[in-house]
Amino acid sequence: MRVKILGAAERDLEEGYRFYERQSVGLGSYFLDSVYSDIDSLSYFAGIHPVIFGYYRLLCKRFPFAVYYKILQDEVMVWAVLGCRRNPSWIREKVMKD
Repeated sequence: MRVKILGAAERDLEEGYRFYERQSVGLGSYFLDSVYSDIDSLSYFAGIHPVIFGYYRLLCKRFPFAVYYKILQDEVMVWAVLGCRRNPSWIREKVMKD
């Protein structure tokens, strides 16, 4: 299955990159590598994750982030990549807005 990352999710990834790069030089790149690896796994495992707020939610393996996605026809659409340490009402509002 083909995986497409939408613009809002790309911006989420950039924000996560900047956050971790401020913590330690090189950590932002490791963050991106790890999360993109999790996203790539959706080409095989899309649809097995629990549905939260109307989206499938993949929890990332190495960082406290979640990938929210939908399956439309034969394509996985990544809508958001959000930190799990955020307020749940903020996450709901962010996901439901898109």
